[in-house]
Amino acid sequence: MRKLIRHPAVQAGLARVLGGYLAAVVRTTRWELRGAVPAVAEIAAGRPLIFAFWHERLPLIPPLRALLIAEAPRVAALSPRVLVSQHRDGRFVGGIVGRFGVTMIYGSSRRGGAVAGVEVLRALRAGDPVLITPDGPRGPRRVAAPGVAQLAALSGVKVVPVGAASTRHRILPSWDRMMLPLPFGRGVLALGEPVAVPREGAEEALPVIAAAMTAAGAAADAAVGIA
Repeated sequence: MRKLIRHPAVQAGLARVLGGYLAAVVRTTRWELRGAVPAVAEIAAGRPLIFAFWHERLPLIPPLRALLIAEAPRVAALSPRVLVSQHRDGRFVGGIVGRFGVTMIYGSSRRGGAVAGVEVLRALRAGDPVLITPDGPRGPRRVAAPGVAQLAALSGVKVVPVGAASTRHRILPSWDRMMLPLPFGRGVLALGEPVAVPREGAEEALPVIAAAMTAAGAAADAAVGIA
């Protein structure tokens, strides 16, 4: 059964089903964007951003683009990229979220990292935003890999921490305790203050970025009544 589930055709079919499910959740949930003013100011000034969030809230991120377009219509002309692993888990994620107006860049610190890094830098220099889960695809949970800070330092692009939560959800028994949103709830995406990373300051900035992501997640949780 495990071999069957891991077969590429089966994985592709499951990704389509889960993508359809998340699309239904997005349509039937009342979404709210909080803390968007600083990020929108950066977008309005024509500056790209790196959006960073913990892997456990990945299923709640699809509404982000539409919510930002409502605040800053110029976002509609941008081409957001999502950095995911070349591992089959990353391909699976790409098959799920690709329908939400984003383009996948496949690579990680272990596989394809150099090529992916070049693609990410190229996207940022073109003015497009990039979305990253610094603890994905396999953890440890809420331990940020250095790539997010390194990319910010190399590109000069600020990192926007993102948190997300829904009143109706299930916590999955995965390594990251992923939150799966359910239909007909109220969802909140919370953006923290953009974090600037100096050219030589990636190492010092990494714990700052991690703490900001955790704080954004706590803000989203509090907004939907999760203790």
